[in-house]
Amino acid sequence: MITGKYPLNWPPGWARTRKERRDYGRFKTTYSKTMDRLEKELNLLGAKAVFISSNLPLRKDGSPRTDVARMRIEDPGVAVYFTLRGKPMVMARDGYASVYDNLHSMQLAVAHLRGLERHGGGSMMERAFEGFVALPAPSGQQAKTWRELLGFMPDAHPTLQQVTANYRDRIRRLGPDGNAEFNFTVLDLNHARAEAKKELGA
Repeated sequence: MITGKYPLNWPPGWARTRKERRDYGRFKTTYSKTMDRLEKELNLLGAKAVFISSNLPLRKDGSPRTDVARMRIEDPGVAVYFTLRGKPMVMARDGYASVYDNLHSMQLAVAHLRGLERHGGGSMMERAFEGFVALPAPSGQQAKTWRELLGFMPDAHPTLQQVTANYRDRIRRLGPDGNAEFNFTVLDLNHARAEAKKELGA
């Protein structure tokens, strides 16, 4: 299941589209179908720990308010964070004027990239995804161990379930620029979770 995160945490190193250059797309499906297709494509790709960061306000249950998805808002960008083969990855899109259009555009992009693998271009897909490796987080917290970043003692031996629980708890606490209290960012947490899964044999 893809989880949402508000507000938008735009990845470092990704260029922004100027507001006057954004336009509406002509996609004719619904927000929920777009999300279902994006989730399916990411699952087929092998993506793990997926969540979408955007400026869609969240409902009480934590899901995005879909009634706002097609509206023209100040910053309609979306960023999809995930891990792929143990590497933290990110894809971001803000070329359209609504969150829905940017999400749909991203779903199509993932589908096309997966097509490289389906048609015998596995190595081409690998090369294509090299451009989506998440840059090091600006917080400089990469020096911390995954245990520290996920709230465990240095000598702790947590289970994968405990790692996932702590990861999700910290994701919920993040603001657009990380978290001042704990001094971590999205990329820190994605990297920590990937390292934990490698060490614990996931």
